Amino acid sequence: MARIPLPSPEEMTPEQRRVHDAIVAGPRGTVVGPLRAVIHNPALAERWSALGEILRFGTSLPKRLNELAIIVTGRRWTSQIEWWVHARAAAAAGLPDAAIEAIRAGEAPEFDEPDDALVYEFARQLQQSGHVPLDTYRAAEARWGAKGVVELTAVVGYYTMVSMALNAHEIPLPEGIAEPLSPLPAAEGGLTPLPPARLRTAVAAAGE
Repeated sequence: MARIPLPSPEEMTPEQRRVHDAIVAGPRGTVVGPLRAVIHNPALAERWSALGEILRFGTSLPKRLNELAIIVTGRRWTSQIEWWVHARAAAAAGLPDAAIEAIRAGEAPEFDEPDDALVYEFARQLQQSGHVPLDTYRAAEARWGAKGVVELTAVVGYYTMVSMALNAHEIPLPEGIAEPLSPLPAAEGGLTPLPPARLRTAVAAAGE
């Protein structure tokens, strides 16, 4: 159960309902996750949703890589809804099931594609230490340009905010859905440690 009221459309103020209906009419198609809480401040919810739409649906990065950065963030924060939504989206976008399962279990994912390993490492290192080593940063910049590296950083930052909101307010999963993530014994301060990626070619992951 959530810690705060999560108003239904029928319980919303006119301004809340306006923002709710605009979100439903957009690419999300529904109001789930943190927006159920953020709707208490309609102006914030409106801007939150607009930023999220850009970072989920409108970056220049391939969808597979965008979703990979999101699930790395969701696993780091053990964010149940974030993982439930985006692990399915990552699979649909072509991220291998074995890599998704390894990330879910807190194990080192093994990738065939160098791009996957690079995005994982960028997101992992930023989440793990609050910084990205210069060689990882330059590799991402060389691959996707200044625009891409800005977008990738913003995706990690935005979905960190999403994770915090989901966890702080204890937003529940849809009825009948079991929690997909378990806290891992090695977690420090509640945050899941993220092991470095592996490439099947045995080339060391960027930045390690």
